[in-house]
Amino acid sequence: MDQKKNNISRRHFVKESSLAAGGIILAPSLVTASTFSKKEKPLKIAVVGCGGRGTGAVSQALKADNNVELVAMADAFSDRLEKAHNRLSKMFQSGKVNVKPSHKFVGFGSYKKAIDAADVVILTTPPGFRPQHFEYAVSQGKHVFMEKPVATDVAGIKKVLDAAKVAKAKKLNVVVGLQRHYQTSYIEAYKRIQKGDIGQIVSGQVYWNSAGVWVRPREFNQKEMEYQMRNWYYFNWICGDHILEQHIHNIDVANWFIGEYPIKASGVGGREVRKGKDHGHIFDHHAVEFEYANGAIISSQCRHQPGTKTRVDESFQGTKGTSYTSGGGTAKLKKYNGKNIYNHDSENDINPYQQEHNQLFKSIRNGEVISNAEYGAKSTMTAILGRMATYSGKEITWDEAMALDHKLMPDEDTLSFDSVPPIIRDEFGNYPIPIPGQTTFL
Repeated sequence: MDQKKNNISRRHFVKESSLAAGGIILAPSLVTASTFSKKEKPLKIAVVGCGGRGTGAVSQALKADNNVELVAMADAFSDRLEKAHNRLSKMFQSGKVNVKPSHKFVGFGSYKKAIDAADVVILTTPPGFRPQHFEYAVSQGKHVFMEKPVATDVAGIKKVLDAAKVAKAKKLNVVVGLQRHYQTSYIEAYKRIQKGDIGQIVSGQVYWNSAGVWVRPREFNQKEMEYQMRNWYYFNWICGDHILEQHIHNIDVANWFIGEYPIKASGVGGREVRKGKDHGHIFDHHAVEFEYANGAIISSQCRHQPGTKTRVDESFQGTKGTSYTSGGGTAKLKKYNGKNIYNHDSENDINPYQQEHNQLFKSIRNGEVISNAEYGAKSTMTAILGRMATYSGKEITWDEAMALDHKLMPDEDTLSFDSVPPIIRDEFGNYPIPIPGQTTFL
């Protein structure tokens, strides 16, 4: 959680939108925690979703401003909430963690009470819940930090885009956890690409290839809804598959640097090594070709396969030269003749995960506005478009996808630990796996 980047801890829509500026109305300055006097209004924080990412986001928010405190927490599970509270209380012993027992809210509907108690809300549940939580936070006039992705289905995307308009009208700050927009190396590469240093981007390759993530096995006599909530990464209605949950970072960089969103996608994917009953029904690899209106073609790869080559980065080819960026702080631009244009020195860079919160609280204090929700929703939709292409094996356009009646998340009033999840296993304990050529757009 250090300010420096050395140990980064966690893992036509077009030009009229805020994409070209990265969604930041005032360009980010590379600052450390804001230094406000005690006379400044204390800002109260609530977190909804108390897993590892929620705990990390709260710690970064508490470091971003000298006069903030955590006052409310909400989670579906009491044990997760208490674990997060204990960790944060040990990290901050100066009164910044001030959550009374009456402000620890548990259950599916607990988010509303937590949001009501705060000025700034941190939304870090699994992404399927993000649209309803964001919509409510905006309706209550709260500033928001929300993790990516911001939805798992088209219905959720539309809800977030509608709420984003309301947030802008209310002049609310909304930061989305696509932290490369706050990373010095990416900002510098973007500026140079916008200046035309490598010409117009005509092609590119974006990657999130790794061994995969955790698995949480089923417990004896565990209800199906609780099992899926605990093992959420492997169920599309909550997670959206790893093309959405992780690879969105690289896909988002392509959208940002090109300055557009794709008009269509086609691709392949499947399950080769991740086939266990605890692996739900998501794929372990996706390869997608995204085509943009300006003619650019982006090749997208992501996989979760142990023992294979790890690669998480982005390469783009322009009419004059090439660029290479990675989350570790690398940014290189060069001409086709081999002449270097730019090579970023990341030694003194601020951790971009921390910088998101530094900028959020600085903007709130200065009466400014950061508005990331629109590009967060559209990059999320780009990843959903890729998933639709790999699951179905068909080419699908952006307009076709946005016109679909595509809803994976159950209605909020039907959710409880006794309710039946949207996808269930067969008599052998297996979940239905998407089959290209047969599956539509799960």
